[in-house]
Amino acid sequence: MKNEEQIWELIENKKEDFIKFSDRVFDTPEILYKEFKSVSEHTKMLKKEGFKITEGICNMPTAVMGEYGKEGPLIALLGEFDALPGLSQEAGISEHKPIKNSTNGHGCGHNLLGAASLLAATAIKDWLSQNSIKARVRYYGCPAEEGGAAKTYMSRDGWFKNVDVAICWHPATFNSVNKPISLANVRIDFTFFGKAAHAATAPHLGRSALDAVELMNVGVNYMREHMPDNARVHYAYMDVGGNAANVVHAKATIRHLIRATNLIELKSLVDRVYKIADGAALMTETTVEKRVYSGVSNLLGNRPLEEIMQNEWEKLGPVKFDENDIKFANKIRSTFTENDILDSFQRIGIKAPLDLPLCNFVAPLDSPNNGGIGSTDVGDVSWVVPTVQARVATCAVGTPFHTWQTVAQGKSGAAHKGMVHAAKIMASTALALIKDPKKISEAKKAFNDQVLEHPYACPIPDGIKPPIHNMNNSF
Repeated sequence: MKNEEQIWELIENKKEDFIKFSDRVFDTPEILYKEFKSVSEHTKMLKKEGFKITEGICNMPTAVMGEYGKEGPLIALLGEFDALPGLSQEAGISEHKPIKNSTNGHGCGHNLLGAASLLAATAIKDWLSQNSIKARVRYYGCPAEEGGAAKTYMSRDGWFKNVDVAICWHPATFNSVNKPISLANVRIDFTFFGKAAHAATAPHLGRSALDAVELMNVGVNYMREHMPDNARVHYAYMDVGGNAANVVHAKATIRHLIRATNLIELKSLVDRVYKIADGAALMTETTVEKRVYSGVSNLLGNRPLEEIMQNEWEKLGPVKFDENDIKFANKIRSTFTENDILDSFQRIGIKAPLDLPLCNFVAPLDSPNNGGIGSTDVGDVSWVVPTVQARVATCAVGTPFHTWQTVAQGKSGAAHKGMVHAAKIMASTALALIKDPKKISEAKKAFNDQVLEHPYACPIPDGIKPPIHNMNNSF
């Protein structure tokens, strides 16, 4: 039996326990930095599988790390388990039906993400033990990917400094090596302070913080014409200063989420937004306080690792779905528009067939990216250690993520099959590296060549701690 077949068999032998584990996390959806039940499930599984456990890493109560092995190359598997607010949805049905007395939902498949990464780490551990191989595997249970940037804090504070290679994955509508394209971003809270006054009898005595917020938005809107094409600025009112219209509001807060293709471009945009905020404060005779809430870097690719993972994809092939999976996928697809379906494969530069219920192929490594670009805190990990990521089909073609349809498929047979497949891809990629240390050296050289030219500059300044105590309206 080949090594990769041996580790795939190890995964098959334990898949049922991990499918149940994923479903338990799905059933208790928790948002960023509040994932106490979810991290408890991960910790229990790590203990059951015999990992050495470190809880509360990077001063985050809902982060956990498990490690096996004492010497040799260190391979890290990255897991996530946070849900999204406002996406409560009953699983296994093809209509929008929120669960009573529940608000959150796994609209990005992170219940699957963490379970598959931990399954891969477990299989690697078992393979090392059975074959007396000197190497180490480490699982990072990471909270708050959806807006909290936990991995950015971990990267900044040195939690990956002795890792040789990091491997991860994400649920998708297609199968591929993830294209290392993402936007760097930073979330900044701008709080304006003015002076309260009676809005009718003495408005001249007041200085409106709410006026300052609105003027800042006007300035940012005018800036949009003069930004690079892929840059984005979003905003949300965090505190409008009250709901009394006859009071001049003395305090108001707005959060701006600024995205750019890389850290250098991001810094330039942030500097411009800061000037706009200062200008709004000057016009309204208020003062402004700026506080970075979170931030992430753009992904840094690693060609040697991507080629290794593509080779493992070609050996394993696409996820194999059955008739029941196809039947449910077609029911879900009936809720999509034609544009939803056509957009499904844009990230891999392929036009989605309108009659294809579930992805049945593996995308070529060098297919173009014609889709939208998001952000991830895996980007920061990729700036401190060579990193590679898979995309694995877990849901119907056309499924837009961060929607009720994603949640509805979170415990489906297709989701479970994709999760197990992802564990196999990650585990066999790790084996290819452990068996041939020269490949690790090649990945490190490619990494060092890139960061030598542009060293890592964390988008979250030193001294700023994870916002674990300030979670209201955190998205």
